[in-house]
Amino acid sequence: MVSSTFIRILGQMEEERLVSFLPIRSVMRTLEILEELNKNRVSSIRHLHLKTKLPKPTIVRALQTLLQAGYVTNDPRQAGYQVTSKVNSLSAGFHGDPLVVEVGRAQAIALTKKFTWPASIATIEKTKVVVRYSTISDSPNSPFHATVNMSLTLDKHALGLSYLAFCPKNEQEILMRALGHLNMLKGNALNEREILLKQSLQRIHQQGFSERNPETEPRSSNTIAVPIIGENRVLGTLGLTYFRSAYNSFEATQKFVSTLQKAAKSISKNAQELVKLADFD
Repeated sequence: MVSSTFIRILGQMEEERLVSFLPIRSVMRTLEILEELNKNRVSSIRHLHLKTKLPKPTIVRALQTLLQAGYVTNDPRQAGYQVTSKVNSLSAGFHGDPLVVEVGRAQAIALTKKFTWPASIATIEKTKVVVRYSTISDSPNSPFHATVNMSLTLDKHALGLSYLAFCPKNEQEILMRALGHLNMLKGNALNEREILLKQSLQRIHQQGFSERNPETEPRSSNTIAVPIIGENRVLGTLGLTYFRSAYNSFEATQKFVSTLQKAAKSISKNAQELVKLADFD
């Protein structure tokens, strides 16, 4: 049976193909800057330049526009720019979270209460996973300022690797083709990159969890993630992030994996029970 993710990906690709106009460049750049500002308490022009790779004059013009619109403030005492409460209005039209987030909040909060490190829940979107919920605000030790709505790769980030390793085989092949990790024509020999990813996914599936690629930034922290498995599909992934200076990989897996897996099973069970109740109603 063709998975719903396969159908969704094809539909999204078709929608993108039918777009007959180019995006407004200045708007795209301003949104990119606003997104980066939203990830940090305070951002300097230099920081924004390094992160977005945009020219500094472009960044200054965008910041002046955001300042006049009331979305950003510049406090000389903090030596940088920061978002204002007005950014909350940009999400006012969004209602509701995926079911896995609704039922997973309590487990994520419990993980942070137990370990102090931030937990997160991600779901698939096109060829990436997107963080839908995070307990960063509840954690005194978070390596990040904000991660909600952050897109993460399927082949390098823990939350993505966990999804890719445990999703149904037909969905996995579709996603790997979309990522460019599989040759389009059957019978072609696998290249080295494809072989390494397949080996990594097999290892993740066998051990029951994934970790962020150590070469992926930020290298000062690591994430351990596990799948939240529903009936014949992966509902999402659950992860815990910590500083590498606090634990080595072996210590972290020994400390966190078992509890993460129990939490993921609980989320899956509660989600399926809610679906049954909805069907009954």
